[in-house]
Amino acid sequence: MTSEKHIAKVPEDLAGLRLDQALARMFPEYSRSRLKEWLLAGAITVDGGARRPRDPVAGGEAVELEPQAEIEVGAVPEPMDLDVVHEDADVLVVNKPAGLVVHPGAGNPAGTLINGLLHFAPELEAVPRAGLIHRIDKDTSGLLLVARTLPAHTALVRRLADRAISRRYLAVCKGALTGGGTIDAPIARHPVDRKRMSVQQDGRPAVTHYTVLERFEAFTYVDVALQTGRTHQIRVHFAWRRHALVGDPVYGGRLALPAGACNALADCLRNFRRQALHASQLAFEHPATGEPVDLKVRPPDDFEALLSALREDAGR
Repeated sequence: MTSEKHIAKVPEDLAGLRLDQALARMFPEYSRSRLKEWLLAGAITVDGGARRPRDPVAGGEAVELEPQAEIEVGAVPEPMDLDVVHEDADVLVVNKPAGLVVHPGAGNPAGTLINGLLHFAPELEAVPRAGLIHRIDKDTSGLLLVARTLPAHTALVRRLADRAISRRYLAVCKGALTGGGTIDAPIARHPVDRKRMSVQQDGRPAVTHYTVLERFEAFTYVDVALQTGRTHQIRVHFAWRRHALVGDPVYGGRLALPAGACNALADCLRNFRRQALHASQLAFEHPATGEPVDLKVRPPDDFEALLSALREDAGR
């Protein structure tokens, strides 16, 4: 348990509301679902006793709330060399390398980013999902936002849902795009291959904005901004447009070297075996101070080498 007990009285202007509704207004730093869980678990008392979420309040009742730790089940702290680009009492931002799994699961019980985070900041054991606000795929590099406290987690999850957290990516896709644009196509689980996602009319809304940074003969370097955050969204959208990301093992299809490619580019493309996607920028309002936080990180060496090879080939 990492937070102090809260003691408060139900404001008179909340009289007549359900208890769970009143609690959500009294303690906005915690989500309504979490408050309901704590109420049912006995961590919240009203006038010294238990109440049901649907019970009405009259105003003036004494409420005691003792926040409960939410243990990250199955994740053991492990020493890990994390690239922490921002750290304060409420928030961490980590630059994840390509190849690092984010969350423990079948086949990856250890050696994940979660394991490393729990070692770096043990207090994350008391925060849902060890504080992770969003995810990126194993073979995508770049910035991830982590909340260190329950109030920060609640605030940032709400801002993510309200699309008030800006996430930008750098990507190299196949084909020469003529200009920037928007891909607005719903995404759902693939009807046959359950490990993949696909564009489907009855899927969840998904919107991706992109700007062309550099155009090559057979490839395009783009800046991508997410309006929504569906699983594999950028990879699925660009593949659906027949501009799959370079190296994507799931959505990219077979490697086809462009005719006349120089040796450096041909070798780079053969050895680039992950999607060319990097979470380069993260901007959000700090959950405690309200100050803007805007962070950028350069792509990793393999991504930079790919760009260098493309430029060398274009300059011949």
